[in-house]
Amino acid sequence: MALVRVRNLTRVFDVSKPWLNRVIERRAKAYLTAVSDVDFDIAERSTYALVGESGSGKSTIGRMLVGLLRPTAGNVEIDGVDLANETDAAKVDLIRSDIQMIFQDPYASLNPRWRVRDIIVEPVAARGGNTDGLAARLLEQVGLSALDAGKFPHEFSGGQRQRICIARALASEPRLIVCDEPTSALDVSVQAQVLNLMSDLKDDFGLTYVFISHDLTVVRHMADRIGVLYLGRLVEEASPRDLFEAPKHPYTQMLLEAAPRMDGFGREVAPPEGEIPDPINPPTGCAFHPRCPIAQDICKHERPEMKQHGNARAACHFASLEP
Repeated sequence: MALVRVRNLTRVFDVSKPWLNRVIERRAKAYLTAVSDVDFDIAERSTYALVGESGSGKSTIGRMLVGLLRPTAGNVEIDGVDLANETDAAKVDLIRSDIQMIFQDPYASLNPRWRVRDIIVEPVAARGGNTDGLAARLLEQVGLSALDAGKFPHEFSGGQRQRICIARALASEPRLIVCDEPTSALDVSVQAQVLNLMSDLKDDFGLTYVFISHDLTVVRHMADRIGVLYLGRLVEEASPRDLFEAPKHPYTQMLLEAAPRMDGFGREVAPPEGEIPDPINPPTGCAFHPRCPIAQDICKHERPEMKQHGNARAACHFASLEP
């Protein structure tokens, strides 16, 4: 059963200069389409990963999932409730209590003036819930000591701070946690500890994760389903096995070729060609066609639809062809 249903999700930002500057310079308004017509479902108690280069719209989607950003078009349904358009405030409030987010920088997301105890219990205290012993119990569940509840965030290492963020996310007993690059700021050894902790907590608490990451190795280890984004568009979706063994979209193939490999010592790989186009003025048709090795004329004029290819989906006119 799908806990999350995303349909035609679009987010456009107004990045225009101030009105007076536009008048003097005779410039029109400028709009940046960060996310464009994205569709996917997330099964309950699974991990759905979003990958892609910087600027592909991963974090924007994550913020729309938790309600920090409102979609320009399309909708996000959590357990059948559209948070952006639902008029029943009580129903929206109930669903919001089932959603938490873990941010990329564990220190920036912790209040430096609060003790760890107050940080962890805040989601429960804000709703008038019972917080007795909650912080100590959660700290022990994430591998820290109950005595750490009286300390301040600056007294911990980066990995320990991220564990505190995970404990805070668990405090309200959520069903869905959006993880925005949760380990990218950590050392490799600490990354492994945090990822293993998250996997164990998923099984123990029946959690559903949306995992946003640049690291394909991490995604392969964590995800049940992977969505590949390019310039705000979902270009491929598949299981880790299908994606890594038989990628359908040329962009996915390019990402996998450029990724480091343990058995790749001495191999010669051509660097990715071109740069990501300007999102304010994206290419017509398929957004990837200026960099695509198999692009043809139709790619310049017609945006490809997301189509099924076995157990995978890909938005490419020639998804079955090899580069």
